Amino acid sequence: MENKNNEPLETADILVIGGGINGVGIARDAAGRGLSVVLCEKDDLAQHTSSASTKLIHGGLRYLEYYDFLLVRHALQEREILLKSAPHIIWPLRFLLPHHSDLRPRWLIRLGLFLYDHIGGRKLLPGSWGVDLSKHVGGAPLKPKFSYAFEYSDCWVQDARLVVLNARDAQQRGAQILTRTKCTTLERQKDHWIVTLEDGRNNQVKKIQARAVVNASGPWVKQTLDLDLTTHTENDVRLVKGSHIVVPRMFDHDYPYIFQHADGRVMFAIPYEQDFTLLGTTDIEVSDDPNSVVIDEVEITYIIDAINEYFEKPVKREDVIWSYSGVRPLFDDESKNASKVTRDYVLQLDENGPPILSVFGGKITTFRKLSEQVVDMLKQPMSFRTPAWTASAVLPGGNIENADFTAFQVRCRERYAWLEKSVLKDYTRNYGTDIDRLLRDCSQMNDLGENFGGGLYEREVTYLIENEWAETVEDILWRRSKKGLRVPETSILDLKSFIERQKLEI
Repeated sequence: MENKNNEPLETADILVIGGGINGVGIARDAAGRGLSVVLCEKDDLAQHTSSASTKLIHGGLRYLEYYDFLLVRHALQEREILLKSAPHIIWPLRFLLPHHSDLRPRWLIRLGLFLYDHIGGRKLLPGSWGVDLSKHVGGAPLKPKFSYAFEYSDCWVQDARLVVLNARDAQQRGAQILTRTKCTTLERQKDHWIVTLEDGRNNQVKKIQARAVVNASGPWVKQTLDLDLTTHTENDVRLVKGSHIVVPRMFDHDYPYIFQHADGRVMFAIPYEQDFTLLGTTDIEVSDDPNSVVIDEVEITYIIDAINEYFEKPVKREDVIWSYSGVRPLFDDESKNASKVTRDYVLQLDENGPPILSVFGGKITTFRKLSEQVVDMLKQPMSFRTPAWTASAVLPGGNIENADFTAFQVRCRERYAWLEKSVLKDYTRNYGTDIDRLLRDCSQMNDLGENFGGGLYEREVTYLIENEWAETVEDILWRRSKKGLRVPETSILDLKSFIERQKLEI
């Protein structure tokens, strides 16, 4: 196939549209099976939904109440797989669920936790049990009326980094990752697609010939389908906004809380970035442009009121340091209540000519399984047989012996004894075994270059620009890291100038 200038078009087996967790997971899986892959994302990786989660790899305890047993089972199975694949950015948590006698009976919660412990084939994490809050450290910050709680396991994830690491692995396996590049047209030919991509930095346009298209554009899944008039779907998405707030650290222990709320939802209070507490989340159906969603005062009040039902020292509006919001593109199962809409996903394959597969819904915990199923569904129309492989693979930085992160940190302390303890902890958590690449040729703190404050040094900024598609202050401070909570405003202009200089040198 040639373009209008008689030049051969760039070709690919699969074009993936969307640089959230599902898109990069699909690109990684497909590239690992030997397929040529191009992924385009109109903004930064994880700029929208995938960086606006509650940062959990979990089965979804509350989904049991909606009888979504299969989703919970699959999510708990994935929890085990993901924990082994990236032990630097995913780690176990022990949640406390205080019993609220006015809401759910104790026996019902115990039954739910029994199912939660067993339906997923749990092997790596401890099960649940009851605790006396008068004797447990987690009882101290709570109101005295909460005397009993349940303790159970789930996992934390640095969500935006999970996206970036999947993109890096995809690239290392041959995929082309195009950030800030929008898909503007889809043209269905007899046996292939002609796709127009526009680079948002310079408005340059190029066309790609692809054997198949995967539409993983999240909240924009229907808009992407509308680019091709030959593709029809009866599936739809419900756009549900979830917001979180961050406040100064509320308690002196590492147990996160999950609270029952009178409206049937749950609320989280999770230790966050050492000095803070993450509170959320909300479920509000929206019809606005997903690009522009922000938290509103009603949501902030809702979160604060729900949290203050439990804590002895109340959270105040002026305590809010930072907030974020994202739009969850949930598969529309016609539930009347947005909180009850399934978090499971639906995959639609259109084979009316060259295939296009669209992803409706999904959650971070199940992204790997979703990606595997997407590529499996393309086997027949694309005539390839390479088997799935990601269940036993690790992500970049995750090749830690026996997935023992504590032992890994000890070895790093010995190897990088010159590194300040707080910086070492940050680097091992964010980069895992890639800390050796980050600190190549460094032997003293001065080798890290300019200190922008908040634990951010010139060496890390350069690494993120050269290896992780970071291009802006926001990419570095709020997605590749959360150092935006600490870097002083007086350093932002210096950081921006440094980023621009680095981009010119690459």
